[in-house]
Amino acid sequence: MTDVTGAPVDVLHTLFHSDQGGHEQVVLCQDLASGLKAVIAIHSTALGPALGGTRFYPYASEAEAVADALNLARGMSYKNAMAGLDHGGGKAVIIGDPEQIKTDELLLAYGRFVASLGGRYVTACDVGTYVADMDVVARECRWTTGRSPENGGAGDSSVLTAFGVFQGMRASAQHLWGDPTLRGRKVGVAGVGKVGHHLVEHLLSDGAEVVITDVRDESVRRITEKHPEVTVAADTAALIRTEGLDIYAPCALGGALNDDTVPVLTASVVCGAANNQLAHPGVEKDLADRSILYAPDYVVNAGGVIQVADELHGFDFDRCKAKASKIFDTTLAIFARANDDGIPPAAAADRIAEHRMAEARRGSARP
Repeated sequence: MTDVTGAPVDVLHTLFHSDQGGHEQVVLCQDLASGLKAVIAIHSTALGPALGGTRFYPYASEAEAVADALNLARGMSYKNAMAGLDHGGGKAVIIGDPEQIKTDELLLAYGRFVASLGGRYVTACDVGTYVADMDVVARECRWTTGRSPENGGAGDSSVLTAFGVFQGMRASAQHLWGDPTLRGRKVGVAGVGKVGHHLVEHLLSDGAEVVITDVRDESVRRITEKHPEVTVAADTAALIRTEGLDIYAPCALGGALNDDTVPVLTASVVCGAANNQLAHPGVEKDLADRSILYAPDYVVNAGGVIQVADELHGFDFDRCKAKASKIFDTTLAIFARANDDGIPPAAAADRIAEHRMAEARRGSARP
């Protein structure tokens, strides 16, 4: 059994005995009639109901799907804590190719499983799921966010996700170069889909030079037809080796920072939208050893979860954008804590998030 990085993993050991575990609940879901196979992982409800998206992906094995759900749920606990939300962390994955097996019947069955948890887990969009899908899920489950405005939701959360990543980049530039602008900086964006294409717009508006790559040709064309000044790299391997690259923004799937990619990165900063960018513990130190500033992924990509959390209380875009803009200050505070403690930024962010969750647990235990 392996995780998404190909490393061996024992799911039960991860759950009950490792520092990466500590999950409160893991639910395996199957509906034979629709073909649904899904995993719902709840890492923590210390701060409130677990909140996290639904990933629809053709995993190579059920074990890989479970491992991904565990990793993503844990990351959501830290993300929600750092975003100042009253939510714990959870995540769901649906196993299969969404272009082949996604149907309303499958999504409705999934919604019934989420509803059976009675509000312990609140779902939303992620890779492979969209606003229209959440509208379907919501027909069976009131604990669904990321719905369309026509159905009482906030719509596409990728808009504020990209805005938050942009704020993280501005903070990185402020910390490293003394100026929060990206003007004149060369930024490489790997993955220009739901979030990445919005990020490109922010970067161009701020005067950055942008290099992109994506496995989908249509995603690349959508940008180059509108912005012919954008450069296209053949693939991620070429992008991260681009001469003169200042910032690398991984905006696709996780594990982008690993033993193969970190040694060849030409960028001075890594700040992107992808979840779980560090392939394994220790990568954050490898980045620091190369003097590469890492803006923790779950901090800078929290704009989307800020938006869907607000949907539960009556969505207000301006209120959400104001909260997402604080990612700039949060990122700077993490860099300062990392310098003070002599640790990488990822470790500093973990300490801050863990302190907030521990305080919440202690508070709930008081008579």
